[in-house]
Amino acid sequence: MRIAIDAMGGDNAPDEIIAGALESIEFLAEDDQLILVGPQDVVEPRLPSQKSRGTTIVIEHAPDRIGMDEPPVESLRKKPKSSISIAAKLAKRDRADAVISAGNTGACVAALQMRVRTLPGVNRPGIAVVFPTFEGPVTICDVGANIACKPINIYQYAVMAGIYSKNLLGIQSPRVGLMSIGAEDAKGNEVVKKAREFIKSDKKVNFVGNIEGRDIFNGVCDVAVCEGFVGNVILKLTEGLVDGLFKAIKHELLEEKLRLAMKFKPIMERIYKKYDYNEYGGAPLLGINGTALICHGSSKARTIKNAILAAKKCNNENINGKIVEYLSETSVRTPNGQTD
Repeated sequence: MRIAIDAMGGDNAPDEIIAGALESIEFLAEDDQLILVGPQDVVEPRLPSQKSRGTTIVIEHAPDRIGMDEPPVESLRKKPKSSISIAAKLAKRDRADAVISAGNTGACVAALQMRVRTLPGVNRPGIAVVFPTFEGPVTICDVGANIACKPINIYQYAVMAGIYSKNLLGIQSPRVGLMSIGAEDAKGNEVVKKAREFIKSDKKVNFVGNIEGRDIFNGVCDVAVCEGFVGNVILKLTEGLVDGLFKAIKHELLEEKLRLAMKFKPIMERIYKKYDYNEYGGAPLLGINGTALICHGSSKARTIKNAILAAKKCNNENINGKIVEYLSETSVRTPNGQTD
């Protein structure tokens, strides 16, 4: 498998990105290839002279980079030789089977959408993030790719995230919930209400109805779908809440007694590891005609290593083929006659 990695994407690029690629080698096959996309004079000095286990590492020269705060579409036009643009072009030209980036999310989504396009039957792609909860993993889609959703987009997120949850997380019949401001059918704006009808009309989806934000962590569903604006707020709020809780608990333990804090340290480390996004690597951009993982902007080497392994798993499980097959066999229709 050929995996293109945006070496210049993220707050800790290029050092952590390249280190993560090197750490992944021991888990890869000899016929796998890692393509580090970035300036030759920046990437090359950071690579060891000896290759490990025969896995090929090549450099694809990309002299420019797009900053995290730059406007996505405008930056792609102004910087056609940026690392994100070149990585997407490699996938378009069938020179890469997967793309991984911890860079500007908007630019990454736009580049892939423009170059690689979406799968047949998919209107807009969605970013799927796995939330580890006490009741098991919950996949949320979309968390930022599409902030102006149509009802059909949300229905397709339910299908794609359900397929991902079943095949990657091993949940046989994922329960799908629709994010709203209440569990009652009448709650939500017009997009949510119409999306509900689309999802409900597909009897193959294990739809549990509307859910509220707290239901994500209460074992109500295995998949939660929403437009990207809502999903991104949930994602960032949860990250901040988890960090804040751990800081508060650590502070209280240290205030109580140092010995008590040291006794609880291994327990806290185990819990933190379960809720650490680095363990999951990247979030798949579902619906793109290829494999793409978008990593957190503050990704470390461990994140990139796990993203590379996740890309291989997505490819091996043929997630895209299963999405295309499902949508080609299904035509949803709402009670008022709307179809997809």
